[in-house]
Amino acid sequence: MQCPWKGLWAAPVLLLLPSLALASATYGDLPGTRASKGHTCVGCVAAVSVIEQLAQVHNSSVQASMERLCSYLPEKMFLKATCYVVVSMFGPDIIKLLDADMNADVVCHALKFCHQEPGQDLCHLYPLPQEPWKFTLEKARQMVRESPTLKHPRSSSDICSLPFLTKICQEIKSSIENSVPFKDADADKHSPFPTLRGYHWRGRDCNDSDERAYPGRRPDNWDAHRDSNCNGIWGVDPKDGIPYEKKFCEGSQPRGIVLLGDSAGAHFHIPPEWITASKMSLKSFFDLPAALTDELDWPQLSGATGFLNSTNGMKENSLYLHLWKRNRCNHRDYQNLSKNGASSQNLERFIKSLSRNPLLDQPAIVIYAMIGNDVCNGKTDPVPEMTTPERFYSKVMETLKYLNSHLPNGSHVILYGLPDGTFLWDNLHNRYHPLGQLNADVTYRRFYTFLSCLQVSPCHGWMSSNGTLRALTSKRAEQLSNVLKRIAATERFPNFDLFYLDFDFQEITKKWQQRGGQPWQLIEPVDGFHPNEVALQLLADRLWDKVQLRWPEVLGKENPFNPQIEQVFGDQGGH
Repeated sequence: MQCPWKGLWAAPVLLLLPSLALASATYGDLPGTRASKGHTCVGCVAAVSVIEQLAQVHNSSVQASMERLCSYLPEKMFLKATCYVVVSMFGPDIIKLLDADMNADVVCHALKFCHQEPGQDLCHLYPLPQEPWKFTLEKARQMVRESPTLKHPRSSSDICSLPFLTKICQEIKSSIENSVPFKDADADKHSPFPTLRGYHWRGRDCNDSDERAYPGRRPDNWDAHRDSNCNGIWGVDPKDGIPYEKKFCEGSQPRGIVLLGDSAGAHFHIPPEWITASKMSLKSFFDLPAALTDELDWPQLSGATGFLNSTNGMKENSLYLHLWKRNRCNHRDYQNLSKNGASSQNLERFIKSLSRNPLLDQPAIVIYAMIGNDVCNGKTDPVPEMTTPERFYSKVMETLKYLNSHLPNGSHVILYGLPDGTFLWDNLHNRYHPLGQLNADVTYRRFYTFLSCLQVSPCHGWMSSNGTLRALTSKRAEQLSNVLKRIAATERFPNFDLFYLDFDFQEITKKWQQRGGQPWQLIEPVDGFHPNEVALQLLADRLWDKVQLRWPEVLGKENPFNPQIEQVFGDQGGH
């Protein structure tokens, strides 16, 4: 089979764990394309860099460094076993080259994970060797040619054919392509399992053998005998014979939260300890199996639908937790339909994964937040690939018409504007990337240039030293935001009200600085592009405050029976 995912840029274990290539921040590149090869190159360079730096940190041999990295990996999903298999394939060559003082760029070009296409610039992360590049590379390739070790086709894009990975690839392929839970016995688009588009993404199914029981539906017979809406409230009060759902939830205006987003909404996140040798330990990769089966997204900690406690001690809540605390009848009613690489242009591929019956279910608050990929791409000249305002208008209207036919009456849709991404370059370009912190040799400027050279940058328009290009990208983002603003002001739909909010990153930056933080601390350190968990929580809190101030009807009433619900049902079954 052909693996449908692109290589993961900036993940060191891509070389040692080819399964990481199935997660990506892009959506649509085909295996074998230059972008796909570029992701493989970045993964190799990152992996070899980590191996080299682990040897440096622990004052050990390269062989010991590779064994140390494999030992850190969990047994789940055959990750540790796969690591040792790949080390047996490529380890001897890597040892020979690193021992000859070749850097990661040279190693990956010599092993043919990286290519210099005819007529293309040489893409390298580290400073070039003192000797001419062609001479150095030929010397390295000669060493590899003389190596007696097992050979393997380095340039193959079909990494899912490697040992142990076929079944994993098949499962994740199904999940990613359909954007519905892989494990869903009753086919109601909800699952009792967390990953592979399970309850990390949408409310947990409390009865996976009954398609009539799922989060967000109107209660069946007031849930006197079963929990049909999975909010943990059911049964009859023995004191008066009134069903608890009727007593606590009737008239409380229950509603759910639905996010239509991209990788930012899904909370794409590569933990820096995965690629920072000085911070790497047995604990570093504990969450790797779950992350892989969530496409390297962490929706359970996202700003829109996160339900877990913050990992950074933030007091702010996700939009879902705000809704749940406002009305505990909203328990588990969340859907994160975000996808890495999603834009207005490809949303139609997965919007059908929305679980909402206009007749049987509660109203929903839908956040439309395609905040990046309509202006972001990795092309050498990204401007022609940006979505035009006319095309954007057409696609947004298609989405809204679809929502109108699938949302219950009384729903609400909030159109979220695009950011001005110039803050990326302004705040990061002269700082050291995690791969460059140990030896002070890789800044974000160099990292951005490397990704752009390979045409795998998540946003060449903003992650560029070209100030004119950054300004053009921001201008197009502003134009598209104005389209959303105009649609919200002029269009009307029978089943939902329509609103618009700016994506004001400057506002949350100021709020963060007032706490003593720095702007660069709001950006994912490994990819240098996405807003991190802190930023997402601040953005969610800002959105909640704005909506509560301007359009409180969107959020529904504050349920006066919340204390009684907590007293009778505790955590309502958790998540």
